Amino acid sequence: MPIIEPVIRPPSESSSFLLQVTTGCSSNHCTFCGAYQNKEFRVKDEQEIYDDIRQSADVFPFTRKVFLIDGDALAVPNRKLVRILKNLQGHIPSIRRISSYANGYNITVRDDEELKELFDNKLKLLYIGLESGSQDILNECKKKSTVDEMITAVNRVQKIGIKASVIVLLGLGGRHHFKAHVRDTIKAINKMQPRYLSFLCLMLIPGTPLYADAGSGKFRELGAGEFLVQSYEIIKGPELEKTIFRSNHASNYLSLEGVLPRDKVYLLETLEKAMNGKINLKPEIFRGL
Repeated sequence: MPIIEPVIRPPSESSSFLLQVTTGCSSNHCTFCGAYQNKEFRVKDEQEIYDDIRQSADVFPFTRKVFLIDGDALAVPNRKLVRILKNLQGHIPSIRRISSYANGYNITVRDDEELKELFDNKLKLLYIGLESGSQDILNECKKKSTVDEMITAVNRVQKIGIKASVIVLLGLGGRHHFKAHVRDTIKAINKMQPRYLSFLCLMLIPGTPLYADAGSGKFRELGAGEFLVQSYEIIKGPELEKTIFRSNHASNYLSLEGVLPRDKVYLLETLEKAMNGKINLKPEIFRGL
């Protein structure tokens, strides 16, 4: 079956086989997110998923990476999700890594044995949207997963062997919560020690509650320079052991990459140059989701 659009995937999954397991997101009420606002959440029929796997195997028999879409594949219980993972490996033996977005609550509801079962069936990477370490900001944004829940989720999957890629949304909370967003995000990242960390920049999407708040003046969006300052402050703060950092999403004004803490000085110096006008930022017209 053709993929039901729109499709959202991380930049690092550009070459992966996209297998649609669910449509939409089981927590489709975050005020800043318009990704699935016109897409009802449902788990796809299992036979339909198997047909998609078989068709892909016929065309791309040597696929190495698979990304499960849409926004919430771990909403599928283990008894079904493991069958899907096994079917993937049966039809495409060359697979080395399966990955997915995941909400914190869909991880913490599983016990360690269930998480280990997913890992043993090649689910090796989960992308988790922390967005902000401030619970007050998440409450305002109506995000279902709590900060503590996401910290627990990251620690538990990484203990099992599944790598976590944690996503921070710069600008969430606007100017009013600027300091809290920085301070509490640093605290959360320190507790997580994620294998991967990425920054995205908030973009206001027409039709979302946050867009309406910005229009009424209730929410004050950051400017390009303020995004750089917030990025600088969050990178400067954490004491990380070994985290691969990326800020290469289409929404970002400045593309950055490195390993923390090894490249912290380089990243901060690059941001300083950008803040001082010595590096050109991405024009607004070229930013996107």
